[in-house]
Amino acid sequence: MNNQFKILFLIGRPAAGKSEIIDYLKKTPLESRIERFHISEFEEIDDFPMLWTWFEEDEILEQMGKKRLHTDKQGYFNEVWLWDVLIRRMELEYEKKLHDTPKYEETHTVIMEFARGSEHGGFRRAFDNFTPDILKKAAVLYLGVSFEESLRKNRKRYNPDRPHSILEHSLPDEKLIKIYKESDWEEFSSVHSDYLEIQNVKVPYIVFDNNDDVTTKGGNLLGERLEGVLGSLWRKTNM
Repeated sequence: MNNQFKILFLIGRPAAGKSEIIDYLKKTPLESRIERFHISEFEEIDDFPMLWTWFEEDEILEQMGKKRLHTDKQGYFNEVWLWDVLIRRMELEYEKKLHDTPKYEETHTVIMEFARGSEHGGFRRAFDNFTPDILKKAAVLYLGVSFEESLRKNRKRYNPDRPHSILEHSLPDEKLIKIYKESDWEEFSSVHSDYLEIQNVKVPYIVFDNNDDVTTKGGNLLGERLEGVLGSLWRKTNM
């Protein structure tokens, strides 16, 4: 059995620390990363760049005097099902990797990163848009932070010169409150402490408590906590 996750869903509120964990993993040598975190050569599939492309396209269309396709002028989606399109697009990107690279799953881990709030269907609706084939290969790492902590870090990381940046993008307070203040995670994950039941598939999950913002501090403290959490998740995956 390979000592690596095939698919790791990395989810949580905006600014919970997801991108910081990915940045830490990128800087960890491969052998150590596999041994400590069960993450091999990895690629990310993040819905933020897809979403940002829609914003850019709508701005271009408006400049051309055309109708915006995805969002209104305030940057809210025109239709709630566009959130579902992002999820299905993430799965499509994964399928293309399998198609293009022989034995891809034997040598790679894919990290799928996204955030969802109850306002647009929450995590339950998001996961319902993945196929069972994907879910059977996956495990979930949820970064737990309060909304107040999400709001604090969202403000802190804002860089007006790099709004498209994975590590430095942020949302206006009013948008973060409207879309992400309410979360269905507690309800969604409360049925069982070890797995999420989605479309009759049991998907193992674990919570990484990041209310003390260990992801920003980084270093050994982050590595030790991540090693413990992913080690527990790996054992759940192979029960």
